[in-house]
Amino acid sequence: MATINNAIFHYRMIHRAKKSLGQNFLKSQRALSQIVMAADIVSTDTILEIGPGKGALTERLLEKAGKVVAVEKDRELVAYLHEKFAKEITEKKLVLIEDDILEFKNDAIVGTRYKIVANIPYNITGAIIRKFMETKQQPGEMVLLVQKEVAERIVARDGKESILSLSVKAYGMPKYIAKVPARDFSPAPKVDSAIIAIKNISRDQLQGISEKSFFEVLRAGFAHKRKVLIKNLEAIAARDSINMQFKSLGLSEKIRAEDVPLEKWLSLSSLIK
Repeated sequence: MATINNAIFHYRMIHRAKKSLGQNFLKSQRALSQIVMAADIVSTDTILEIGPGKGALTERLLEKAGKVVAVEKDRELVAYLHEKFAKEITEKKLVLIEDDILEFKNDAIVGTRYKIVANIPYNITGAIIRKFMETKQQPGEMVLLVQKEVAERIVARDGKESILSLSVKAYGMPKYIAKVPARDFSPAPKVDSAIIAIKNISRDQLQGISEKSFFEVLRAGFAHKRKVLIKNLEAIAARDSINMQFKSLGLSEKIRAEDVPLEKWLSLSSLIK
């Protein structure tokens, strides 16, 4: 046992974060507590953790959840986590999977209601959110540590919508939880981070609406930021149809995409037949 413990300690000391994998390890106990608290974890929950790193958040999740599925791409860290959490893995409380999260097929959690709680790499934030919002087996909620600027854009803190904010709001309710300064990470990134929670994830708001059409209209609407919305939409629909929709929704011909709320975007999706 002493040999294993020494090996773990040695590994912890010599491991260097890999920039290619967007690794920034969270070291703030306060931030870890805020993440877990925001997730409202109970003993029956299954948690999917993306990129557990050295397991700081994993430890907290294991204290609260019934089961944790941790997906880690870094083979060296997987080996370290196998040693660190040998007991929990043996007890099947922790399922540790070596995989790229963007390739992960949800096999370990199919048939269960689960939550995602994770400190995710900045460079694939949008791809991760899109993957799990649009998947057939959606999480019930997500609590994520992301770049502060991205968190503010998701909740439209300045009152201006974006493709990202509207895509998230179509499936769930985003909430800004707390700022996490760069100094709380090792190595420290160049920008601050923030915790966001996306609750009540479902397809309820998209009932009777084609998801494909909704996103096609959304992308077209934001295609050229300097143009008014009606001009952007002319690329995918006839002007007469657009005028009728704008009139029925009470939208000004001068309105820009960033000023249109979700419920009206959902109605505009009918422009695509």
